[in-house]
Amino acid sequence: MTSQITPPGQQGLPLLGETLAFFSDPDFARKRHQQYGPIFKTQLLGSPTVFLKGPEATYFVLIHENKYFVVSWPPSVKKLLGPLSLALQSGEVHVQRRKLMAQAFQPRALANYLPAMEAISNEYLQRWTALETLTWYPELRNYTFDVACKLLIGLDQASQTELGHWFEIWTQGLFSIPVNLPWTQFGKAYRGRQQLLDGLEALIRERQQQADPGNDALGVLLQAQDEEGNQLSLEELKDQVLLLLFAGHETLTSALASFCLLLAQHPDVKARARAEQAKFAGMPLTLETLKEMTYLEQILKEVLRCVAPVGGGFREVIETCELGGFTIPKGWKVLYEINLTHQDSEIFANPEQFDPDRFSAERSEDKVKPFSHVPFGGGLRECLGKEFARLEMKLFAAKLLQGYDWTLLPQDLTMVVVPTPKPKDGLKVRFESLTV
Repeated sequence: MTSQITPPGQQGLPLLGETLAFFSDPDFARKRHQQYGPIFKTQLLGSPTVFLKGPEATYFVLIHENKYFVVSWPPSVKKLLGPLSLALQSGEVHVQRRKLMAQAFQPRALANYLPAMEAISNEYLQRWTALETLTWYPELRNYTFDVACKLLIGLDQASQTELGHWFEIWTQGLFSIPVNLPWTQFGKAYRGRQQLLDGLEALIRERQQQADPGNDALGVLLQAQDEEGNQLSLEELKDQVLLLLFAGHETLTSALASFCLLLAQHPDVKARARAEQAKFAGMPLTLETLKEMTYLEQILKEVLRCVAPVGGGFREVIETCELGGFTIPKGWKVLYEINLTHQDSEIFANPEQFDPDRFSAERSEDKVKPFSHVPFGGGLRECLGKEFARLEMKLFAAKLLQGYDWTLLPQDLTMVVVPTPKPKDGLKVRFESLTV
């Protein structure tokens, strides 16, 4: 070690540290980076925590998984995701489980998901046309939950069921102070988790009795085996399915809402995207045709850069290491920041501007340095459902641009960032079909 100096920063109050400021101030990290530079320390939930931004720091954290760092989540997330969840596993167990679960997201599985994805999209688009004006965010939540439940566990219109109700309560408590009392957000979410697990167990047991397990993600997982022929146990299946539903729903809702908001605010981009879609009018939406929509691809990348659905990731330091001239001691936590890495002006020209052309073949700003554009994380823990999410975003965006238009109504568009970014008033729009 060439340095024994820990990063600059302040520890805040005894025990609490700066936890309250972190949860309540969306500019918490930005302000401290201005004061201390790209690496600073604070204290969150009783742990000294180092905040890191920039592609080099992100790269350092993500490629040293299991050497210097292991995954770490706030206590509330750990308790609500469950001990067997892939998100909490590390080392060899994580690698093995990830291989098993990846089988539900292979290209062949994704191709099977397309027809149902399109059918649910059509239902919602017709519904919104009939409504004419709507608060879009809760509708998008229902849409992504219905898609996730249909394609992952074979449930129709799940957002209108008891499962949907408990899921909503459960997600609201994920990032909360972990006090398990009947009236706290965490306490309600903890009870919600039990209700969800009971519902999922009934569903899994029913599916196990069927001759054909089906070709949704649950069907794939029920048949999946590792090299030794081991399969997922019932208890593990429940925790893993719960994680998939969360990952296939919460972050996607945020990404779709950001797409809708940014295109409404940039009519020139919307018009150009619509012109590209005109070439595909009347063609079936297949994996191949979606791949050809290059300008739409640039837009979606820029949406994920401007408003990263996941702002960063926590890790625990398992071996003292050095970064940027500072020592990060064993036992501390680090938070690598996706959102602020995406705002790095050394990588992205005028980062505060919405500019899909920065991802064109000519400019490719994200290729300047590895780990500059990491909306899905990277390394061993890169988002397992990345291609599922990209597919759903692209299909939804293509259908929207081909047949519909939307304009913003007067409202507060300030972004609330926990657990995922969304406009404060829920994105109020006027919605119409382009075909008479």
